[in-house]
Amino acid sequence: MWQPPPAKVVDSNGSRPHVRPVGLLFILLHVYIAVRLLPPLEPWGQILGLVIVGTSLWLVPKGWWVQKASPRKVMARWVAMGFFSWLFVLTVVRDVALLFTDRWVAESALAILVATPVITAIGFLMARRVARVVDIRVPVEKLHAALEGFTIAQISDVHVGPTIRREFVERIVDRVNGLRADMVAITGDLVDGSVAHLSAHTAPLANLKSRHGTYVVTGNHEYYSGAQSWIDELERLGAHVLLNEHVVIDHDGAPITVAGVTDYSAHHFDESHRSDPALALRGAPGDSAKVLLAHQPRSAPSAAAAGYDLQLSGHTHGGQFWPWNLFVRFSQPFTAGLHKLGRMWIYISRGTGYWGPPMRFGVPSEITRIRLTRA
Repeated sequence: MWQPPPAKVVDSNGSRPHVRPVGLLFILLHVYIAVRLLPPLEPWGQILGLVIVGTSLWLVPKGWWVQKASPRKVMARWVAMGFFSWLFVLTVVRDVALLFTDRWVAESALAILVATPVITAIGFLMARRVARVVDIRVPVEKLHAALEGFTIAQISDVHVGPTIRREFVERIVDRVNGLRADMVAITGDLVDGSVAHLSAHTAPLANLKSRHGTYVVTGNHEYYSGAQSWIDELERLGAHVLLNEHVVIDHDGAPITVAGVTDYSAHHFDESHRSDPALALRGAPGDSAKVLLAHQPRSAPSAAAAGYDLQLSGHTHGGQFWPWNLFVRFSQPFTAGLHKLGRMWIYISRGTGYWGPPMRFGVPSEITRIRLTRA
């Protein structure tokens, strides 16, 4: 996912930081909110509004020039960003509605000032709770009888980093282990940071348990964080990292091919990691069910052409929270859930963690249990 640049930077000589255009933009957006919401309110409402808008204006731009901060301060910065997002979006929605009616002007302004902190709090709690389990059945043509009910526990987009730490990962591992799946799939964007800073927080992944093991593919954030170091670390933890390759699992005498590709954008970081679903399947037995792990849904057309039965992806977070989920479709063919492309199924996880604002209002995180069935 895209990460915005800092609004301010501290000069190397320690001089006062300069406001960048994005910082000025935040200021203008807060002025817009104040101008649109405060005038129709009673004096006490205007005071409440000034406190809310002023606090947001103080916290949001300030967060961008903090280069080093504790996890608690980083969390506060991102909560402030989520708060501002709702405040701005609801103000825009109100203005659009007022184009068609002049009723409830003051009431709608007050409603936004009250609803924004409530929605932010609910979204925060939904993001920080352990992800729920979502059960999905996928009918596969000519599935071997022994593979009926084969289960894959998928986690994706955990984003272990400044605000997602060891305890959060431990709770995910405990819930996955409770599923007693046949295999575990981690479909990328596991981390946001280096092995040196985060290995203690990803260590619980070594405790993942399933009949046939844990299989991992890289996401774009692994390449931001030192992909090869993380590949080595995940292998050390007992996972199998699939880099445009496959394994054939023998499940009660029936073969199932599990392939994995590097991230769709990996070649921008390392040409040798160019994503290739066809290469990942080369040499696989023709009569086996074929499952592809691919971080981005954009791999689906190539995967369908290569002959896979099912692709498991993540990356989108399902949009993470409204209304940003509405924009995912402009960069990805699918946003979330189960879809079909030709004869291939594709399932896109909404993500097991979150990135940036700890916000999951309307788009809950998930641990997915995929169960293969005979078509």
